[in-house]
Amino acid sequence: MKILVASHSYIVDLNCEKLRVLANLEPEIEVTIVVPKRWKPGGVMKDVVETHSRQEGSFRVVPVSNFSQNNQGMLTFGTDLIALMREFRPDIIQVEQGAKSLAYAQMITLNRLLRLNAKNLFFTWWNLPYSLKFPVSLLEAYNLRHTDGIVVGNVDGEKILRDRSYTGPMQIMPQLGVDDSLFRPQPQPELAAQLGISAQDFVVGFVGRFVEEKGLLTLAKSLAKLSNRPWKWLLLGRGPLKETLLKQATELGVADRLIWVESVPHADVYRYINLMNTLVLPSETTDQFKTLTSAGWKEQFGHVLIEAMACQVPVIGSDSGEIPNVIGQAGLVFPEGNVDELSDRLSQLMDQPDRVQELGQRGYQRSIAHYTNHALAKKLLSFYRELKNNK
Repeated sequence: MKILVASHSYIVDLNCEKLRVLANLEPEIEVTIVVPKRWKPGGVMKDVVETHSRQEGSFRVVPVSNFSQNNQGMLTFGTDLIALMREFRPDIIQVEQGAKSLAYAQMITLNRLLRLNAKNLFFTWWNLPYSLKFPVSLLEAYNLRHTDGIVVGNVDGEKILRDRSYTGPMQIMPQLGVDDSLFRPQPQPELAAQLGISAQDFVVGFVGRFVEEKGLLTLAKSLAKLSNRPWKWLLLGRGPLKETLLKQATELGVADRLIWVESVPHADVYRYINLMNTLVLPSETTDQFKTLTSAGWKEQFGHVLIEAMACQVPVIGSDSGEIPNVIGQAGLVFPEGNVDELSDRLSQLMDQPDRVQELGQRGYQRSIAHYTNHALAKKLLSFYRELKNNK
């Protein structure tokens, strides 16, 4: 089976691991990833990324000339894509830019013009209802009409696509898996000492952006209600909410218990997760962004949850978006924005060491069974075969 995948996400080699595993599941599988030759993360000129070809057996990454360098929806490829598709002749074409993607429409059209007879798929994270105006509505209609299957990152996304009249096969799974060779239980005594964490401290962890919709102000209030217990709050990330959060923690009298860590490469995040007694993702759904869009936001997945689970760290999450579905029965869930309920979940773990160990084991088993790159690669291959067998 020949599989062609297109996305700017795979400029980052770490993100390619699931597809690299896929290429090695069986001898007849070949995976070619198309990435833009030039990309500007965040649209900042000094951050232009120049991509390079990579090949490892039946897995390869091929940079192709592109016209948009910082907009996912507007990304399209140059004429060198035609030669690549004609030479490779894929059985599966998957574009990971969403239902309204120009690149997806381009791939669909080339698939038809070159008579490749490949199955067309796209991946999307989008999990909120939306409406479209002309001509974007026509673009999406064209894409959905010629779609053989969809990989969607969450349950809400599947429901939305059904509401938009898509009736074909869908597979719910995240875009990226967890690297269980890196994210696994690994004691970090030296790092703990460096950060001033003692064996008596119950370490509550957060990894992500310091923004209001991540629920950090709710978590701060919940922890303050437990000030009679020996906890510390390890915050790994950065963002505009830091000063507001520090001010609130000072007012609550717990600022001295916060440990701030910024600018950590993703390959080192596992070290900090292994310091935690629990990781909390207290995301809160918003009616609208604090930007120009009125679409709103709710948690699309929560990748840090599966990384913590792989490290046998028990997780607590709000019921925003996909979080409850990711956690399942392997952690604790509370109603988003509810200070008392989150405080209750935290106290359960602080007061019950056996519960911490039990949930840590459950999370580990769930992560290994469902969310490693190997588990996702096998699931994806099964979906591809289902589509190939559909006439």
